[in-house]
Amino acid sequence: MDKGNLSKIIRLRHELHRHPELSLSETGTAERIKRFLKDNTALAIEERDGWFCAVKKGTDPKSAAVAFRADMDALPIDETGSKLPYASAVPGVSHKCGHDGHSAALCALALELDRVPAERTVYLIFQGAEEIGEGAKKAALLIKEKGIREIYAFHNLSGYPVGKILYRTGLTQPSSEGVTIRFYGRQSHASAPEDGRNPSLVIARTVLRIQEFLAVPRGKMVLCTVVGMNAGNGDFGISAGEGSLMLTLRAEEEQDLKKMEKEILSFAGEEAEKEGIRTASSVTDYFPETRNSEEGLEKVLRAAGRLHLPAEEMASLWRASEDFGYYLKECSGAMFYIGNGEDWPALHTEGYDFNDRILETAVALFLEIIKEQETVFCRTDREE
Repeated sequence: MDKGNLSKIIRLRHELHRHPELSLSETGTAERIKRFLKDNTALAIEERDGWFCAVKKGTDPKSAAVAFRADMDALPIDETGSKLPYASAVPGVSHKCGHDGHSAALCALALELDRVPAERTVYLIFQGAEEIGEGAKKAALLIKEKGIREIYAFHNLSGYPVGKILYRTGLTQPSSEGVTIRFYGRQSHASAPEDGRNPSLVIARTVLRIQEFLAVPRGKMVLCTVVGMNAGNGDFGISAGEGSLMLTLRAEEEQDLKKMEKEILSFAGEEAEKEGIRTASSVTDYFPETRNSEEGLEKVLRAAGRLHLPAEEMASLWRASEDFGYYLKECSGAMFYIGNGEDWPALHTEGYDFNDRILETAVALFLEIIKEQETVFCRTDREE
């Protein structure tokens, strides 16, 4: 990568890091990226609802279009006490998942594409709301609209050597969702709990039932994590009348996820009804499974081989969910990972910061993928 361009990209990454925005609020981040692209490249910018893409038109209309995706949103984690010179200037919000680095890498790719003609049209997708599973749902519509044949993305990953390419064949990240169950009973004086309908026992029985459900061997991963639980307001004179249970459900197969959701809600509802307690539930932050296509992953590995980049298949899937799965339902492609460093702080922790050293690795791999001219057909085309 051109060293002058690399310096520009690192400065951009630090600027994005300093001004993080949460999911569905990435307007300032998007404007910074678009301004950078307009000032430094001739790529066309296409505005969409909550996201945008930059386009490098290919010289050969018969060549299959390819896309690359970056996410822009940050996390609700405070970084104001950090010693980084470009630390977050927004209290309670910071880029602790490295989306600033993902966006900077795609801008770096734009700089490199701007220097030379390309045979195939390249779409650079900048989406928001990845952390809540909403961004790709809308942006994936671009695949059919533009006839894009393949799409790629990377995620930085701590715990592995710097610059090493990590991958999984087939399923690489599981489906997940957030489930909230609310319980509506009747409060009473703490000295007369029999006069009320306290939901705490129903909540406790539901949690214990979940543990029994998870203990049954299934062969494939299913996981339910309690992320929130409460009943009442802690007043020692009042027996709780309302409560809630918040869960993150995770599974290798989307059908197993929905089966688990159904069983949990059914049990909680039945137990609550026995006690005269009403329930209501909601599902949010849904992520589909992310499953690499065989053709897409082979392209990534061939590109890594030509660049002499070390690559390693991960022994097990990465349990974190990723909305990139929406794109892979529409066309061929792959999600791969690049190591931040074996002792690098973990994602979603206070000490984490994207490793600028892997920017060149990501760009080099993306460019090598673009050069390959083999036609890869959409899954929908194969089905038809």
